[in-house]
Amino acid sequence: MAVKKGGKAVDVADDETPVPLQAILLADSFAQKFRPITLERPKVLLPLINIPMIDYTLEWLASAGVEEVFVFCCAHAKQITDYLGNSSWQTQPNFKVVPIESHDCVSAGEALRLIDERNVVRGDFILVSGDTVSNMSLKEVLQEHKERRKSDKLAVMTIVVKRSHASPVTHQTRLGNDELLLVIDPLTKELLHYDDGLLNNPNKARQVAVDRSLYLNKPSICLCTDLQDCYIDICSPEVLLLFTDNFDYQHLRRDFVKGILSDEISGNKIFTYELHGEYASRIDNLRSYDSVSKDIIHRWTYPIVPDIRFAGNNVGLKIERCNVYRENGVMLPRSARIGPSSVLGQGTSVDENCVISNSVIGRNCVIGRNVTIEGSYLWDNVTIHDNVTIQSAVICDGCVVRAGARVEPGTVLSFHVVIGQNFSVPSYSKISLIAQPTEEDSSDEELEYVEATSVTTESPQKLLEGEQQLTDITGSSPQMERNPPTVAWKESEVGPSGAGFKWFMRDESQEEEWRYSVAPIPAEKIEEMRLREEQAGVDDFDQDAGAVAEEEEEELDSVKKKRDFEREAEETFRRLFLDGVPEANVILEVKALRLGFNVEGSDCAAACFKSIINLALEEPFTKDSELFIIAKRLFSKWKAILRNYLTTEDDQVEVLLKFEEICSEPAGKAFAPIFCPVLRVLYDQELIFEDAILSWASEKQDAEEGDKIFLRQCEAFIKWLEEASEEDDDDDDDDDA
Repeated sequence: MAVKKGGKAVDVADDETPVPLQAILLADSFAQKFRPITLERPKVLLPLINIPMIDYTLEWLASAGVEEVFVFCCAHAKQITDYLGNSSWQTQPNFKVVPIESHDCVSAGEALRLIDERNVVRGDFILVSGDTVSNMSLKEVLQEHKERRKSDKLAVMTIVVKRSHASPVTHQTRLGNDELLLVIDPLTKELLHYDDGLLNNPNKARQVAVDRSLYLNKPSICLCTDLQDCYIDICSPEVLLLFTDNFDYQHLRRDFVKGILSDEISGNKIFTYELHGEYASRIDNLRSYDSVSKDIIHRWTYPIVPDIRFAGNNVGLKIERCNVYRENGVMLPRSARIGPSSVLGQGTSVDENCVISNSVIGRNCVIGRNVTIEGSYLWDNVTIHDNVTIQSAVICDGCVVRAGARVEPGTVLSFHVVIGQNFSVPSYSKISLIAQPTEEDSSDEELEYVEATSVTTESPQKLLEGEQQLTDITGSSPQMERNPPTVAWKESEVGPSGAGFKWFMRDESQEEEWRYSVAPIPAEKIEEMRLREEQAGVDDFDQDAGAVAEEEEEELDSVKKKRDFEREAEETFRRLFLDGVPEANVILEVKALRLGFNVEGSDCAAACFKSIINLALEEPFTKDSELFIIAKRLFSKWKAILRNYLTTEDDQVEVLLKFEEICSEPAGKAFAPIFCPVLRVLYDQELIFEDAILSWASEKQDAEEGDKIFLRQCEAFIKWLEEASEEDDDDDDDDDA
């Protein structure tokens, strides 16, 4: 085991002081997918079935045997540290939660470099984000990682993956993640290639080029597009050192993983561990937020489910038929209908004739008469007036939706937004009390809410119902000025007496908004994608067919060209052998032929060799021994001209392959029984050298049995060459000594 001491990695014996199992939990996701919500509250504190996301991750780590967790937080660090400081995690036995704050990290790479500077990690550790929900046991993957490390110190990381088929239409998983291509060695589980989102990028071809070096020395490789990255990593301490040594490593996958896989010099390796029957998912976007919420409600995450207590969240909760959960203090009339897969938070009141299904309602919400809520998420202290319809939306704390309003699928209402009476919020709208930053003020795509770090919302803004006024304004950001209390909201965006700014999606992201929403993918989008996929398939087929036809045509041209060259070259050599044409003239003619047909030097060697073989076959013989004597004589006579074309090892190997080809054809099968004796003649005449023969033999080792006929015939000769080579090496060593 390696630990850091004085900035360097040192080995510590396993029998020394035991090191507690540690984890690094990244409370920042360094992305923007939950905006505008995360401008006011960090994602890890957003409610997931009425419990902050980070509690799911901590609950799992505690149950899996982790003893010490370092929670790295940057944006909204005070909110996170205050929450952890006031939670029961601080008093949990055998489980220590240590916040690490930074106010200038803008990537996961910078976070890990800072942790490395703190010198707090003392052994192998778990690397996970604070938006991870899992019930997996860490025992097996840790054991596998440690056993691998004993035999291979370059095995620096094991990443957890699971089967998760992508849609054949959208090429996305149910979590909203793009289809992932992994290349894995099935024998060792080593990760050889990692490509996220390539197959879903319309600007790239659907064909994927796999580097030939990945499979050259491996019996087999697996190309997987049905695996999901769980973003749970078992890391050696060297991972932190690698981030410190490589300042261009920012993103965990795009930079670090791909950097390790492409770095042939260091030799570091990453391996995979596939989950079977256990649950692990990361909430990366609103679609995965919806999917994971449903998985929790349907109890796929057991024992981490709503009716089993989390530390510090002990409110009474009952589970009823069809996965309906109710906390204590819910007021529910007989006329209200609560459909399957729904959760009602403590202190919430529901009025007459309401219909709620597949939805999570937070705590202390007020829902009026004749309200329909389907597939939506209402957080705490939300007020819904009479005759409102809400479909597949996310409505944050303190929002008010006035009577008769309609919230269309995919809508996100950030904290304390007010929707006016009878106003219809268009699909995929995002509305916030914080104005959308200008493009110039917008941060890099890697940042989730770093520019809002100076905005504190310990006491959230409260909207005086019926008045266009904000009170209790607690802070501001240089990039995003909060609005004065008398701001006039646009009625076209939030309706009469509404409050909020509508965020407009950039042109390049507006079309893709449906991919990452809690709303089901619209039928017209599915049909559009299906037609596009069909067309892409036709185009790919046409391109492939054209490419195959072109390739076949080129191959036929190449074969024809070689055959024509061989015929012309053989005829030229025959004039030398039989008609006495001067050798210099023949060499010039063959050189001109080579240039004219654009062939390799090895083709000249093969043509000359075949000419001599054909010459031998034309002489009368009745026995193998007679043919051997003829061939030996001819090779001795014409060795000077043949040697002229056997200048490299490749040329010599090509001649041996040509000899095999001749012996396998009907016209030259008479040479098959004397292949090895002729090879010895070529060796004795110094036409074919030892290295070429051994290279040829090495190439044939992995061939099919039917292609090893002549190799087996030469086994004794090859063994003699190998032993002679070893003796020469020993003599050289003695001379050096």
